[in-house]
Order: sequence, then C-alpha cells, then structure tokens
Amino acid sequence: MRRLLVLTLLALAALPAAAHAAVAPLGVGIADNKADMFSDPRFQALHVGYARIDLRWDVLSDATATAQLDLWMNGAKATGARPLVTFDRSPRRISYNPTPQQLVSNMRALRRRYPFLKDFSSWNEANMNKKPAVVAKWWLALRKGCPTCNVLATDLLDKPNMISWAQRFVAAAHRTPKLWGLHNYVDANTLSTKTTKKLLASVGGSFWFTETGGIVKRANGSRLVFPTGTSRAAKVTKFIFDKLARVSPRIQRVYLYHWDTGLGETGAATWDSGFVGPDGQARPALSTLQGELGRIRRAAR
Repeated sequence: MRRLLVLTLLALAALPAAAHAAVAPLGVGIADNKADMFSDPRFQALHVGYARIDLRWDVLSDATATAQLDLWMNGAKATGARPLVTFDRSPRRISYNPTPQQLVSNMRALRRRYPFLKDFSSWNEANMNKKPAVVAKWWLALRKGCPTCNVLATDLLDKPNMISWAQRFVAAAHRTPKLWGLHNYVDANTLSTKTTKKLLASVGGSFWFTETGGIVKRANGSRLVFPTGTSRAAKVTKFIFDKLARVSPRIQRVYLYHWDTGLGETGAATWDSGFVGPDGQARPALSTLQGELGRIRRAAR
C-alpha cells in the first residue's frame, strides 16, 4: 500500500501543473453603459461579479458625462460588480486619436476618482478603424501608467481582419499581451466556435469576451444574416456558456451585452440584445442566464 501511494504521488508530480491545477470559475458580467441596471432587483439578484462600460476617453472633461459616470460607478460599487472601462472616441474629436500621455492621464484621473477601478481596455473594437501600431502604443503606455491594473490589449470585433490585425499589434508592441478583449457576436449568433478558435490559435494570452450575447433585433446594415428574436437570444446565451466560453481555459470572463433596451435609448432602433425589453419585461434569455450562473456557482463549490 505504501509503495502504491508513493508511485501515485510521483505520477502526479510528473504531470504538468495545468493538468492538476484547479481551473478558475468563469467570471460573468454585464456590459451596459446605463446606470439604471444596478437598481433593477433582477440584476441585483444575479450577483454578477463584473460590469463593463464603453467610455469616451476624455469623459472627465464633460460635467454631464462625469455625473452619469458617477452614477454608474456608484451602482457598480454598491452591487459588488467590479468595473471594466473600455476607452472609446470622444464626441468632441470624432476622428482624433489621443496621445498615449493623454490616455494615461485620463486613466489616472479615473482611478483617483474611483480607487476601486482596476480593469481597463485600451480601445473599443480597434480593428474597425485604428492602426495596430497606434493602439499598441496606447496599451504599452497604459500598462506602464498602472502596473497593478489589468490592461487589455484592445477589444477586438470578429471581423475578417481581426486575426491579421491582432498579429500586427503583437509585432508593433514587440510582446504578446496577457489579456485581450473580444466581441464575438458572429460566432455566438451563428452558434459557431470557429472564429474564436482561430483567434486563440493565432495569438497568445488570455481572453475576456468583453461583449457578446444573443441578438433580439438589429438593423445596422450588416450583410451577414442570422436568426434573431427573443427565443433565439436565449438559445445563443446558453450556447455561449455551454460551448463558446468552453473552447479554452484561456477564456476567463464573459460580459453579456446588454441589460435592457430602454425606450428612446440611443442605438435601440438598430441593435437590441437586452435581457429586459423596452416594455420592462424580462425575456427568456434572463432565465437562461440565471440557470447558467447557478451551474457555475455549484461547480465552483
């Protein structure tokens, strides 16, 4: 018996660390710029650990935008949702790229105002219209500006140029980021893992799905056609947890976009992936999300 125990221990010691290390539970959050979700009892009942906001990079230069951000951050803190800020363009400078120093200055100002803020992404869907070398400079500066923060390389959108763009980013930065953000709506809503797997195979690092979700309605001019609707969105939500987020342990977090579609909300006419409809009623995807969160928590015990 003693000899068998020794052999067993030796065999375990010979395994790679990843083979017997515990896999961290998947982090789940909601991506929505509206602060009202934090006061919704249905959101509070989910006890999600994370929330994401897509933020104009110079937000603190505008009093109205700052007041709205205060509400959002206070809501995140009150509900225990760790905030992630993704930088985006300023309405004052539609085609203007901030300097790395400007981004870092704004990040530090945000951290002074919200000391609990530790997660950032350099830019939203940068492969839409930004050069990899420009975004790489932003990322390097932000990492240096807050060495204790999680700074995602960028939030990638699953367009055809995504993989080549990411590879050019790595070449420009002269290093592989530890963290990337990914908006994989196409994979999710076509019930596929193909593009996400290709991206994982093409670059190193871990990934957060900083936006994904089942689309109820869209009219954004895309030529890509796939089924939509409330039932389909629930099916997509389940697929995200059952298949898409499980393609690799390198996928650490999932932020589902978005909580609700308010009447008169900007963009509501062209995009709706809310768990709560404009009538205030919960949709089937919310029940699916509740079930998946319960499963994750049971597995983590």
